Amino acid sequence: MQLMQRNPDLAAYLAADEVTGHEHPLVRETATRLRAETADAYSYVRAAYEFVRDTIPHSFDVNDPRVTWRASDVLGLRTGICYAKSHALVALLRAESLPAGLCYQLLAAADGTGPMVVHGLIAVRLPGRTDWSRLDPRGNRPGVDARFAPESERLAFPLRPEFHERDHEVLYDVPHPAVLSALKAAPDADRLRRALPTELSATA
Repeated sequence: MQLMQRNPDLAAYLAADEVTGHEHPLVRETATRLRAETADAYSYVRAAYEFVRDTIPHSFDVNDPRVTWRASDVLGLRTGICYAKSHALVALLRAESLPAGLCYQLLAAADGTGPMVVHGLIAVRLPGRTDWSRLDPRGNRPGVDARFAPESERLAFPLRPEFHERDHEVLYDVPHPAVLSALKAAPDADRLRRALPTELSATA
């Protein structure tokens, strides 16, 4: 799909802030270690993606009550939901001067009932390319098989048009305010689960 940059300045997708703070020592240490194990920028993107996808459990999958939202906390505590894991992956990519941003989908429950829920993932500008490739670091489980496949896009949740699921077509340099507010306000993962955003304003 064609993502629209919320911020037209590509430099914004390399910046550090309180969420994707790639200058934090733990982010830098993790990025340096991963980079030492890879041959080039492309293989680094894959390694960073698989590291976040596979070594940081999704909080809801393992019933971890802790809520994280800063990239450094996600890496340090090794827990987070899709939004938080996306923040960590964006930080690791920006730490190696790879433009990366945050994007979202609107998904229904497994049986298609209930309100939509916002799902978070990322997009990266791979070396030598001018388009954005989406990657979903949520974490796999039975029935979920996201892969590093920038040419063919293997996300955690393929859209089901019959349930009116859809992509949010804006690429954000910073987390959407509704997402960040939900993370910051939740005292634990159970209450976060009940307060997930169900819609996003395209103008935010």
